[in-house]
Amino acid sequence: MKTIIKNILAIACLSLAIVSCQDLDRPELGDYPIDENAPGGSLKFYVNFDRISTNPLMTAVDEIRANFPQNNNTTTTTGISGNAMQGAKYKYIKYAKANDFAATASSFSVAFWQKKGEFQTEHIFSLPAVGYHWSGASMFLLMEGSVTEPIAKLFVKDAVGENWFEWVPWNAAGAVTGIYDGNWHHMAFVYDATTSKMTLFVDGVPRTSNTWGTHGAISLEPTKINSLKLGAGPQEFSNDEINSGASDWLKNSWTGGLDNFRLYSSALTATEVQELYTNLK
Repeated sequence: MKTIIKNILAIACLSLAIVSCQDLDRPELGDYPIDENAPGGSLKFYVNFDRISTNPLMTAVDEIRANFPQNNNTTTTTGISGNAMQGAKYKYIKYAKANDFAATASSFSVAFWQKKGEFQTEHIFSLPAVGYHWSGASMFLLMEGSVTEPIAKLFVKDAVGENWFEWVPWNAAGAVTGIYDGNWHHMAFVYDATTSKMTLFVDGVPRTSNTWGTHGAISLEPTKINSLKLGAGPQEFSNDEINSGASDWLKNSWTGGLDNFRLYSSALTATEVQELYTNLK
């Protein structure tokens, strides 16, 4: 019996020694790097187009949730860092949804890089909501005007109301003049629910803010939104319209480059926007 007890004690001591040695080699949990895109974070959708594949559905995978597009008939071009989407008339990328962006965005930010050297009335992105509104959308970003005097219009429709946030050339502080010079430019639209203000940043610099009265928190309706489109308006061209070469301001596709597209359920700070621009993110 004593021999058995001695053996048990010896095994226990040996096990304790092994565990102790393992602990010396194992870093504390706090030493591991924190995932900047951790689950539950404010970055809800992000695609950088850097994947290399002959399958177009693989080149536009959302890097946050591995969300694959339903269709992609765009091509790939050289981006601000790595690859980018090259838009063209009647071509765009369509996802089933923007993850939980619509359900969680009381404040929100939209950030991306774009490149264009000529101009037409076109959409950079949209959240289609068929039958929800006359526009068929819950949100879209429309670029119009001209090369020398471009206009940016971000439309938002939620459970409370609707609003156009506009940046126009006749308001010097808010103009987006210079973004269509054939070079890459970073744009970030930041809505802060605490102030009801939407601020546009171009190449890391704030241009001006638009205020939605005292609207406060955005209340998008996820059940109404049926997709996310990159490089197109909320409404679809019919085959007859495509065959005739038709244009429509609620449908037109983005014909420039698009890179590092992000949707956040938070209002980015000026420092965070500057970081995206400076680091070509």
